[in-house]
Amino acid sequence: MMLEQFFSQLEVKGKLAGRKKPSSSQPPTPQNNHRILLSGPPQCGKTSLLLQFAYNCAEETSATVVFICRRPSLERNPPFLPQGIDPSSDIFECIHMKYLEDDEGIRKYFAAFHLHKDFPRAVIIDDFCEFFDEGKCQERYGQSRGRDVAMVRTLALCCDAINHAK
Repeated sequence: MMLEQFFSQLEVKGKLAGRKKPSSSQPPTPQNNHRILLSGPPQCGKTSLLLQFAYNCAEETSATVVFICRRPSLERNPPFLPQGIDPSSDIFECIHMKYLEDDEGIRKYFAAFHLHKDFPRAVIIDDFCEFFDEGKCQERYGQSRGRDVAMVRTLALCCDAINHAK
């Protein structure tokens, strides 16, 4: 079931079979309110998978999806689009790219999250760890595990901001 959230089309005997799309009048369910952590080694396709997930969310609901990333990382290693997805598709207008530079940018974005007129269907943060500079975090928190502390606090802020906005 989780794979279906990432892939809207499943390959069946060499043919693509579209998934049944949920009705847009369906109320949100606990399944729609998951927090997912996708982890893996560098260059294994995480960004491409997350972009596919964003595309599927936007396609199924026509709602906004926010994709937070660092511009230099995305430009160095652009994600791949699966065959059959047109890069000029109107669906990409529902995916709002938010380019942030560091953990402070993430905190500011989520501190103002409740001010959104329309809340996004999904918020995706690509390469979350790369937003946290080891030295700055150690200096800020005065301990060797400052980066870990900063990441945990920022994730808690993100979750609280989303829960408060609902």
